[in-house]
Amino acid sequence: MTAVDLHAKASAEFGAKLFETTSLLRRAVSQFSPVTQASSLGAEDIVITHLINSLELAIPVFVLDTGMLHPQTLALLERTRTRSRAPVTVYRPLEAAAAQFVGREGQDAMYRSIELRKACCHIRKMEPLQRALAGQRAWIAGLRREQSNTRAEVPLIDRADESATGRVKFNPLARWTWGDVWHYIQRHGVDYNPLHDEFYPSIGCAPCTRPVALGEDFRAGRWWWEDESAKECGLHARQHGNQQKASA
Repeated sequence: MTAVDLHAKASAEFGAKLFETTSLLRRAVSQFSPVTQASSLGAEDIVITHLINSLELAIPVFVLDTGMLHPQTLALLERTRTRSRAPVTVYRPLEAAAAQFVGREGQDAMYRSIELRKACCHIRKMEPLQRALAGQRAWIAGLRREQSNTRAEVPLIDRADESATGRVKFNPLARWTWGDVWHYIQRHGVDYNPLHDEFYPSIGCAPCTRPVALGEDFRAGRWWWEDESAKECGLHARQHGNQQKASA
């Protein structure tokens, strides 16, 4: 049974949500260019990329290849780069920084402490993210309120970092359910990561991602050895001056 078979069931308000999402994407282009989409190639992000291409919006896409992605994710990345009308740029960690970290701490450092895991995330995600967002007025992410408690109040337009970074973040799928996401994928035949068929709702680096069991929440398979409150890599942390807190 595939993820489509399991999950594709639109909510009663799907039509209104889709209209809201397309309107937000058009607004991002018209009012906040240059704007870019951050894609992990997960189910939410491939829906957004499909919409960008279908609406022929001037929104380029970027992917962070951390050097530790699953082979299935890398294969989807290559297919996406080939088929996407919108340009897809790949950002990778600085080779020397990643090599020095592994040489000093080992391949499995992320399991030893939250500090080491976050240090790894900084090298492989946060520093490349800053390069990807340089010069952008806005970026688009696939956060949904249903994903976790820390994202339960994620806004459609997040201006929390605007004063610090000059950027606004759009979360056009914030109100979508998991069923809505898969309904869209089914309706449009969107190519997706086959790991979703193996019970991976959230897919990150291979060492830090596992499938989830029935009844577990969406992000239970990410950094599963850590406390729930620590399960963010920093990509979606809000910055308030020198303070950071997880996106709400």
